[in-house]
Order: sequence, then structure tokens, then C-alpha cells
Amino acid sequence: MAELKKGPFRITNTLSRTKEEFKPLNPPHVGLYVCGPTVYSDVHLGNVRTFTTFDLLYRWLTHLGYKVRYVRNITDVGHLVGDVDEGEDKIAKRARLEQLEPMEIVQKYTNGFHDVMRLFNILSPSIEPTATGHLIEQIGMVARIIEAGYGYEVNGSVYFDVPKFAGKHAYGELSGRRIDELVANTRDTEGMDEKRSPLDFAIWKKADPVHLMKWPSPWGEGFPGWHLECSAMSTKYLGRTFDIHGGGMDLKFPHHECEIAQSIAADGQAPVRYWMHGNMLTVNGRKMAKSEGNGFTPEELITGNHKLLERGYSPMTVRFFMLQCHYASTLDFSNTALQAAEKGLERLMAAMDVLDKLKPSAAPDAAQDAAVNALAQRAYDAMNDDLNSPVMIAELFEGVRLINSANDGKVALGATAIDALKRLFNAMVFDVLGLRREAAVAADDTALDGLVQVFIQMRTEAKARKDFAASDRIRDQLLALGIVLKDTKEGTTWARA
Repeated sequence: MAELKKGPFRITNTLSRTKEEFKPLNPPHVGLYVCGPTVYSDVHLGNVRTFTTFDLLYRWLTHLGYKVRYVRNITDVGHLVGDVDEGEDKIAKRARLEQLEPMEIVQKYTNGFHDVMRLFNILSPSIEPTATGHLIEQIGMVARIIEAGYGYEVNGSVYFDVPKFAGKHAYGELSGRRIDELVANTRDTEGMDEKRSPLDFAIWKKADPVHLMKWPSPWGEGFPGWHLECSAMSTKYLGRTFDIHGGGMDLKFPHHECEIAQSIAADGQAPVRYWMHGNMLTVNGRKMAKSEGNGFTPEELITGNHKLLERGYSPMTVRFFMLQCHYASTLDFSNTALQAAEKGLERLMAAMDVLDKLKPSAAPDAAQDAAVNALAQRAYDAMNDDLNSPVMIAELFEGVRLINSANDGKVALGATAIDALKRLFNAMVFDVLGLRREAAVAADDTALDGLVQVFIQMRTEAKARKDFAASDRIRDQLLALGIVLKDTKEGTTWARA
């Protein structure tokens, strides 16, 4: 399709903070890149929200008829993660703690990440590149940055010259930072004596002799900087300028700001036309964090195994709850809010059951055809307005009211209106919002086995870290749902009670 036929897709352009019509570079194709997980620990809820947001975008663009190339990377290099070039390689640290090889850690937590994505019905991307699989591209980009005069080598490490870049290009525009303010707020860190400026960041870091994950380069053995991998992989698969890039709000600075600088320095052009960032999570009004004691995991949210949770909540309840909040707004978790989402989801699915059985009225009200079309148009307009899923869901509940009124004989719907409602609800609920009927999963042993295997894996991991209380709770809560686990020498099996 050469044009959007269901209204212009408008997306927040973070650089200008205005809304403009979304026109992909190569219609009907869209290039979408999202920063993926660093695989050294279990998935946290912030990951789930971020990838649910971009799953929604992927689904919506696909629904509109675009061919989307969706790239989501895996950070498996084991480099330093953060806004400073110091600290310990987190993958190597985890490998020592668990007495495994670094790539065993990578595989373990990559598998765990995929399990969680399936649990929340988050679609797989078109391409899922790994940082270790693209070292040639990263080394090539470092060389181009040096050749352009924005990178310099010191003792086997290569740094990006931020002040020199900022002298000719806008640095900090995405995040609203000013170069003088950044200088004033810097602090002394490891490796500062090698840098020309405290703002400079490593694009290639010399590896210590004990560093486990390192590779040969023109500058000696080392590993790429954190910001480099996304620049190299996004432009490899989507072109030197592509449509949409995003991630969590915490990546806006320095990660995405550095990506922009690297790509302009290496290739002479800004890499991204539209930036999207998901907002943070809070719990009962307080920032979600381990230090606050309120940083529960997806496993804890589903099992209810956390002091702040009254009980567990199903994956689709959690997904629906997240989509009821705009991606750019703060999402606050509370038992009250989760239970309200649970009831809302039940009401939505119940209305769809009613709709499937609804018979056209013998004397339909012609005005209802127009009302249903207007409702559908408002739902599409909401999604086209910066993915406003809360407003779209509100329109669906207006449709729920209409369906229930027709079922009670208060409104006369004809076949045309009923068919239009069926198309709208099936498209929006299943295809776009990515919800699914959880009761249907429980009725099918093949699907149920996959779900139970996720919990068995969670329980195995809990036992491995000697969290036997969590292991027992998973077993007991599955038993309460009619699932019996049996531990054997070959592993854990399950059966219906």
C-alpha cells in the first residue's frame, strides 16, 4: 500500500516534541529497531513493558498493511553497561557466581528471555542479531569513526571525542542535554586519564589479561563499547537511516544520544527518523527498584510470591493492564489496579463471547450501522495518534456496552453492524493488543504443557539459587490449579490432579 488507508499514523517525534505524519522511508516497508536485553540476569518487568510497547507498534503497523522489518538485538558481548567506562563485566561476574562459561550464561538467560516473551504473547522480531555475531561490523564502524577524526586510540582503547563532535553537530538534542551542563556534572572515573574530555566514551576497550570475553582488533585485544553494537547492527539490517528506533526511557541518554553521534561520525547521516521511549514503572506511587524492595519479577507477579502482592495475576491480565496505560506515561502497579484490569479483561472477553452468538435483529436500527462505524473510526484514530491504546480500549468498552445492550434487547443491531463489531474486536483484541483467551489454553494439553514448562523452569532456577521457599510456592500454587509436579532423576514432569 502506498498510503495509509485508515488515517495517517502520527508518532511523537522526540526531537521536536511535536506530532507529524509518519511517512516511512520506503513505503510500504518500515524499519523498526528496539534495544534488546543484556543477557546476564532474569528478565525484569521494565523489559516486559518495553517489549510489550514495541510489540504493539509492530502489530499495529502490520495490521495497517506495512511490511515491517523488526530488529531486536541481544547484548551478549559482556562489555561494561552504563554511562561510564568502568566496572566489572556483568556476564563474566555471573559466570563466576554460577560456575559456568560466559556463553552458557548468555544462552541460559537468552532462553529465559524468550520464555518470558512467549508467556506474555510478545511476537518474535524479524531479526534478532547478537553483539558477538557482529564484531566485524563494530570494528569497521570504529575504524570509520577514527578516519573521520572523531575517535582516538590510547593504550589499546578507542574513545569517541564528544567535544569535537559537538563543535560541528548537535549533541544532546534527543535528551535535551547541553554540552556545558554535561561537563559540569561529570565526575572522575576509571580510565579518565586516557580521555581528552570527561564526556568522551569508549567505542573499543582494551581488555585486561583476566577479562574473559575479548577479541582481536587493529588496536589490540579488547571488546566493543556498549553504545556501539546498536549503531552497527541497526544500520546493517535497516540501512544508514531508518524509520523508528526505541527502548526504555533510561536509554535516551547516554545510549541513544551516543548512537546518534557514532552514526553521524561514521556514516555522515543521522540514523533514525523517529524515536520512541517507554516510561518507567512505579509500585504504589514509588519507583520500582530492588533498593526499594518493590522490584518484583514477572515470575513473582504471576505466582503472587512477593510481599506486596495479594495474589498472582495471569500473563494476559498483566499485558492488558500495561496496555491500558500510554507507553509514554508512568505505569503504577498496585493490587487494586491489577484486579481492576483482571475484571476489565473478563468483561471484554465475555462480551466477545456474546458477540459470537448475537443474532441480527429482525427490525434493525439503521442508525446503529453509522454508530458502529464511528466507534471503529475512533478506535483507529486513537491508535494512529501515537499508539494511544488506552483510548482505543475505552472505545472497545463502548462497543461492549453496545453488545450487551443488543443482547438485552435494548438496541436493535443488524447483520452489517454485528459483522463490523466482530471485525473490529477480533482485529483489535487479538491481532493488535495481542491478548488471548487463557481459558482456551488450559483446555488444550499441548498449549498447557508449554505454559507449565515455563513454571517448571522458574522452579528449577529457584532451586538452583537455593530459594527453596519460592520453589515450594510454585509447586503448591500449580497444585491448587490442578497441576501435580513430580521430581525424578531425569527432571520434573507434570500431570493433571
